Amino acid sequence: MTMRRNALGRGLGALIPSAPPPAAPAGATPTPSAAPAPDGASAPLELPVDRIAPNPQQPRRRFDEAELARLAASIGRHGVLQPVVVREREGRYELVVGERRWRASQLAGRRTIPAVVKDVSAPELLELALVENVQRHDLNPIELALAFRALADAGATQEEVGRKVGVDRSTVANHLRLLELPRELQADVEAGALTAGHAKALLQVASPERRRQLRDRIVEGGLSVRAAEELARSYAGAAPARRRSPRAGALDPDLAQLVARLRDRLQTKVRLAGDARRGKLEIDYYGAEELQRLAGLLLDGAAR
Repeated sequence: MTMRRNALGRGLGALIPSAPPPAAPAGATPTPSAAPAPDGASAPLELPVDRIAPNPQQPRRRFDEAELARLAASIGRHGVLQPVVVREREGRYELVVGERRWRASQLAGRRTIPAVVKDVSAPELLELALVENVQRHDLNPIELALAFRALADAGATQEEVGRKVGVDRSTVANHLRLLELPRELQADVEAGALTAGHAKALLQVASPERRRQLRDRIVEGGLSVRAAEELARSYAGAAPARRRSPRAGALDPDLAQLVARLRDRLQTKVRLAGDARRGKLEIDYYGAEELQRLAGLLLDGAAR
């Protein structure tokens, strides 16, 4: 298990030997056998594409057809330059990472694909697939949120989820909040009609009807995130934020540095209004778990 965790920490390159084998001739059906590499994975070999099944825990739910067609054309000219990673399952193989390459290889008419056979446990399937997609920036915000939630449902805290995939805890918390939106609005984010910033603005509005109205104004008017946030505050009954000149109300350098240190320490948004004598300090949190985490940090510091 330590070996696998170390491989994850070094990135997906640690799972795949650096040099793939020469591509087998089209139509060839080689015997899938190879000497095991030191880390427990096989050396790259050619496997029949029809003996490989997709990863059942693949976090990526949308595959762009035009992108797949471009990748298939490239594979047709140059072959598959990086092997996929699979695990053995009842005489067949199951993808761990590389589903887009596998799909594009099928489109290109390849009979085989270079693959590394890796001993991967079921709980690691989602984690490894998620790491690959995060490294390649392949997931939309909702796909990321669902994958983060699946890891959390398996017992990982938000901080542990962040460490597994190389993002900070606040990123995990902000993505999980998107799942509070109804499915129709999540679908807008998946389709690219709304950004994650727009979605966060929608979360400020409790009324489902007013939330849909705001969504329509964002999409039809092509509103920026800032404009959507202003509208969200008015829809939620709060006064719109007053626009200030860049210098008006700016914190003095010492206070600005203090706020920056608090943000780094607490890993969440921190705002300070006022001066060193009097003012208001605001700390954002999203969910009971995060509130407990922040309280622990603040109270632990006070106890000393």
